[in-house]
Amino acid sequence: MKNKRKAIVTGITGQDGSYLAEFLLSQGYEVYGVMRRSSTQPFERIEHLIPRIHLVEADLLDQLSLIRILKTIKPREVYNLASQSFVPTSFTEPVLTGEVTALGVTRMLEAVRLVDPKIRFYQASSSEMYGLAPRSPQTLNTPFYPRSPYGIAKLYGHWMTVNYREGYKLFAVSGILFNHESPRRGIEFVTRKITDAVARIKLGLWDSVTLGNLHAKRDWGFAGDYVKAMWKMLQLKKPEDFIVATGESHSVEDFVKEAFLCAGLSWKKYVEIDPRFYRPAEVHTLCGDAAKARRILKWKPEVNFKGLVRLMVEADIERVSRQLRVS
Repeated sequence: MKNKRKAIVTGITGQDGSYLAEFLLSQGYEVYGVMRRSSTQPFERIEHLIPRIHLVEADLLDQLSLIRILKTIKPREVYNLASQSFVPTSFTEPVLTGEVTALGVTRMLEAVRLVDPKIRFYQASSSEMYGLAPRSPQTLNTPFYPRSPYGIAKLYGHWMTVNYREGYKLFAVSGILFNHESPRRGIEFVTRKITDAVARIKLGLWDSVTLGNLHAKRDWGFAGDYVKAMWKMLQLKKPEDFIVATGESHSVEDFVKEAFLCAGLSWKKYVEIDPRFYRPAEVHTLCGDAAKARRILKWKPEVNFKGLVRLMVEADIERVSRQLRVS
C-alpha cells in the first residue's frame, strides 16, 4: 500500500488548524498536530479528530523541539498556523507576540532547512500586515503598513519566508489571509463576541453587549473555505504567495446588524459602545484582491457574508441552548 503523505500543522487546536486537519484527512494525509506542553489542553475544536490525528509536543520558542519533530515524522508538508493572533493582546504583550509570531517562523524555517529542504512550508500571513493601506482593495503590490505589534510580527514572518525561498530555494509560501471566521472562532474575537452575545440575548440571558469601533471595515470569509487555499498553494510546481479573500468589505456595524437580524432582533436596542475597546492604532479598511488565487489556484470562497454570519449565529444559539439544557 502506498504510504500516506504526512503533514505537520502547528496551531492545530485553533480555528484554522482544526479545519485544515479535517481537510487534510479528507485528502488522505497522515496529520500531525503540534501542541505546546501545558497543564491544560484546549481540545474543544479538535476533539472529534483526536482518534484520527497524531498530537506531538513542540514549541515555536524551542528550536531543538522543531528539529526533533521534523526528523522523527519526516513530513512532506508543514503548515505554520501557530501564533499569538489576538491583535489587542499584541499591544499588551508585544515581546511575546514577537517571539512566537515573528521569530517562531524563523525557527521553523531554519529547522526545515537543516533537516530536509525538500519539505514544503506554508506560512500563515495576515491582512493586518497592510494596516493603514494607501488604497483598497489590497493586492500583492500594495505597500505594507502594519498598525499593531501583531501585524508587525506577521510581516517579519512573511518576509523571512520570502527570504528562505529565495536564499535557500525552499518551497516556502505565504498565504495572506484576510479575516476569516467560523463557529470555531475564539470568543475574544469581535465576530464571535457578537454572535455569542446575540445567542445569549435571544435566549434571555443577557440584556446587552458592549463593543468598540463599529466603523472598521473588514473582508470576512469562512475559515473552512480558506484552509483549502493553503493546501492548494503547496501543490503547485513552484512556490508563490497569494492573497486569500472575498473581495468584499463590510463594517463591524454591518456584521452586528446581520447577526441580530438572524435572531429576529433589532441591534440598536442591545448594543453599547465603550471606547476602551478601541485599538491604540486603528486599521480602518481591509479588502483583499484574490484574483491571483482564483486564476492559478482555481480557488474561490463558497460561503458569502450573510451565510457566514447566519452560520455563526445559529451555531452559537444551538451551543448556548445546549448548555442551558445541561445545566
